Amino acid sequence: MNIKPLADRVLIKPAEAEQKTASGIIIPDTAKEKPQRGTVVAVGKGTKDHEMTVKEGDVVLYGKYSGTEIDVEGTKYLIMKESDIFAII
Repeated sequence: MNIKPLADRVLIKPAEAEQKTASGIIIPDTAKEKPQRGTVVAVGKGTKDHEMTVKEGDVVLYGKYSGTEIDVEGTKYLIMKESDIFAII
């Protein structure tokens, strides 16, 4: 991949939406929620005031409507500021 985020931006590959519930009920496509977790694919260098906390390969939780969705070679990614990430799992 040739995408390198700038400053305090992070490139995330969202996890797949759940196909069925814990009890085994299959969720139709129209009722699936946007995933709120993903894997960090690339990290910017940070700013002079802020050093990056996350690193490539981390699994993170982020807000439901955080980031900007981009499509690279048929794969969907999110690019967002590190401050939009809530936690590292």
